[in-house]
Amino acid sequence: MKSPRTPYFAAGLGLALLVRFAILLPAAEYFPPRGDWEHRRPDQLNLDSLKMQQAVDYVREHENPANRDQATLQRETFGAREPNFKLLGPTQPRAAINGLVVHRGYVVAEWGDTARTDMTHSITKTFLTTVVGLAWQRGLIRHVNHRVAGYLPTVEREQLFGSEHNAPITWNHLLRQTSDWSGTLWGVPDWADRPVGATPADFPSRPMHEPGAYFKYNDVRVNLLALAALHVWRRPLPEVLREEIMDPIGASSTWRWYGYENSWVELDGQRIQSVSGGGHFGGGMFINAHDLARFGYLFLREGRWGDRAIVSPEWIALARTPGPANDTYGFANWYLNTGRKPLPATPASSVTFRGAGTNIV
Repeated sequence: MKSPRTPYFAAGLGLALLVRFAILLPAAEYFPPRGDWEHRRPDQLNLDSLKMQQAVDYVREHENPANRDQATLQRETFGAREPNFKLLGPTQPRAAINGLVVHRGYVVAEWGDTARTDMTHSITKTFLTTVVGLAWQRGLIRHVNHRVAGYLPTVEREQLFGSEHNAPITWNHLLRQTSDWSGTLWGVPDWADRPVGATPADFPSRPMHEPGAYFKYNDVRVNLLALAALHVWRRPLPEVLREEIMDPIGASSTWRWYGYENSWVELDGQRIQSVSGGGHFGGGMFINAHDLARFGYLFLREGRWGDRAIVSPEWIALARTPGPANDTYGFANWYLNTGRKPLPATPASSVTFRGAGTNIV
């Protein structure tokens, strides 16, 4: 049994650029009710109040200096290199730095507008892999090493996984960002996302890798995972997330999960938007710090909220297992602290969910 002082979910206070985050440490059996979260002074929980204040002050003094207008920022960063870059989903200017620290289930520090709903960029991927995990728990996905193609109708199977290169791709490959899927989705070729090569002429002829052998952070392939999950659930993924996760943990009604203007599909006679796995091209999860903290706290409690088992501990164990192509990355976006290399000041068991900005749980 871990000591109550041992971090499980932790944010590295040494990071230079922080927008907002929640630090979560193992807690007693307290689960905040909807619309409320009990606050306690650090000294009431045997924490050093001075050091806690110093940590909060440090974070507030090192706010991300990047442009708060997320549309402009995406165009200035990704758009500067990626050919024909276009925002396909909504964006929103971010708020000033805000966050909270939770210890033993209670809020012991809070700063900024933590009720403000902001883009969380790639933390969206953690919500996505969780929804995939729920499908696995229900048997809708029978094994993570099954080929994804076998779960899709014929037309989509041929379009997305019909090539010799794409056919062997499994759920595990997509979950770990090691699929090396090749193709175009929602008008964006895989090679155009964080392109590889010295000049634009080199980008389309990127090196090809056997699925599972090479890690590449790529939102086009994450969006493919979202589309595949939509076909498995046959329901909008935000609806699944709300009913299965967010309502049970008492999240607010203010979060939204967006896709793209062109990511609509017809499924069972209904027009449904396939959501994105991040804010690279806009869209993704828009959520406040308190709801993010509840989401992280769910995993801190091994997928349980009160007496209700929500996420399988087996799925969490899989998500926390490093892949052979990247030993500090589990399922997207589970950042691991293998060998204490990424976060030397925290235990090797620490996990962070991260998104550009920086958003971090």
